[in-house]
Amino acid sequence: MARRTRVLSALALAAAAALIPVQATAQQAVQQSGPGAGAPRGAPGAPCAAPVKPASQMAVESCDTPERIIEKAANIVPTPGQLAWQQREVTAFTHFGMNTFTDREWGSGTEDEKLFAPESIDADQWMRAYKAAGVEQVMLTAKHHDGFVLYPSRYTDHSVELSPGSPDVVGAYVKAARRAGLKVGLYLSPSDGAELPHAWHAQWVESIRKKQAEGKALSLPERMALEDGDRAPAGEGRFGNGSAVTERTIPTLVPGDDRASAVERGKLPTFTVMADDYDAYYLNQLYELFTQYGPIEELWLDGANPWSGSGITQKYNVKQWFDMVKALSPNTVVFQGPQGVRWVGNESGIARETEWSVTPHATDPWTGLGSLPNDSTDADIGSRTKLLAPTTRYLQWYPAEADVSIRPGWFYHQGQQPKTATQLMNLYEKSVGRNASLLLNVPPGRDGRIADADVASLTAFGKAVRSTYGTDVRRTQGPGPKTFDRVAVREDIRQGQRVEKFAVEARIDGSWQRIAEGTTIGNRRILPLASPVTATAVRVKVLESRAAPHLGATTLHLSSAG
Repeated sequence: MARRTRVLSALALAAAAALIPVQATAQQAVQQSGPGAGAPRGAPGAPCAAPVKPASQMAVESCDTPERIIEKAANIVPTPGQLAWQQREVTAFTHFGMNTFTDREWGSGTEDEKLFAPESIDADQWMRAYKAAGVEQVMLTAKHHDGFVLYPSRYTDHSVELSPGSPDVVGAYVKAARRAGLKVGLYLSPSDGAELPHAWHAQWVESIRKKQAEGKALSLPERMALEDGDRAPAGEGRFGNGSAVTERTIPTLVPGDDRASAVERGKLPTFTVMADDYDAYYLNQLYELFTQYGPIEELWLDGANPWSGSGITQKYNVKQWFDMVKALSPNTVVFQGPQGVRWVGNESGIARETEWSVTPHATDPWTGLGSLPNDSTDADIGSRTKLLAPTTRYLQWYPAEADVSIRPGWFYHQGQQPKTATQLMNLYEKSVGRNASLLLNVPPGRDGRIADADVASLTAFGKAVRSTYGTDVRRTQGPGPKTFDRVAVREDIRQGQRVEKFAVEARIDGSWQRIAEGTTIGNRRILPLASPVTATAVRVKVLESRAAPHLGATTLHLSSAG
């Protein structure tokens, strides 16, 4: 029998004579099997006898009942870093690098560093364009899959150090972002074409030529490798080279290292790890980024592994990555990392109608990239069915990030056109409005600037968002009934995500009518209405919930189309 809980209206607003009141009630708040259902099994002191306390990650014990698992899910809450991240609704992604100058989407890792030759790097112009769109965080591809590094790293020659002018793009980007009051994220690709072993690469290119001669289709990485022919990878052959895992110190100081004194005095921390050549290389670059350019609010770890089908794979020891990042920057959220953020499952910028920030995992999230038991493209990520699956061993707060590019490609290509402000607004409502963050890529061109057409779309998009969602109509329209065509509902995610089904009702011409309904709410749920509604009151009914719901403010909005 369902326990019914009535939630006091925490949404009542002052000046009730001028504003439509918003009410909240809850029905079927907690589903139980009967009196005492959900009581822990086992002897006192056993894991399943302890009270369930809020946490960002919990283990599912073999003695946990289904009811206790649902209770745990209801008490999964965000870390401080995750909470701050979810309140930054839109992040601007900046794909800029070697591909910008070779007119590619995917580099081979054999490119000449001198090809990277921007006329200038007007990072302040990038930030002005991003801020016009209303973004609160920006993220740069410090190293894409080609392995070309946008700062002068001590650990590779395949970087801007050998490019004309030796521009420190990461440094310029971070400084410009901070001047603009924006948070910063960095993308450091684990895959690295520049570090492919040279002998293997030469054999691979020959196999691609044979494959082409046989009329077989080539993958994008294969086509790019074939275009560059017999050029060897630009790095030192560390990726998947089978090197021994040995004890190493991070940072690994190089001859004449300017950090030696700071390390010796303990001003800079050191880490002892067990790593092969590539893991040590990657850890050293992470260390450079966090100690030279931090704070970093988000670290983006792409999961691409393009050469695994061709016989080369690098086994990452990601737990050491996560541990070091945690030690250097406790509030950094890691894309695909533990208690971090996850891929929404497509590159269209669209979240699910039912988008859970609480997800089940078959393995310890600290030991792998992603680690969802069901693929992240699945329609169902966090339902009760998924939570109660026999494979579930962990639960964690793991909100969705919806990535999309303003242009057809991720890097700038002459002739491509940006999405319109109307298209971007639609994506905003289907990402931010469905409990996700929008990661919007806007790539600069070879001239080191964001194109005028992109700036125009971003500016119009930002204006539309502010016009529609900047203020509740109850504060902009005069006394009497209010007209709106959007309802935004929130949960107080500091208390977790609990609502499984809800409805919105409006008092129209004296009678209550249901105008919208949904499943999950989370940080923010925007419900566009089929047509504008004029009402004297609005109420939200929570129909199903994993525990007593904690709703945030519900707001009413009118789009320009309305």
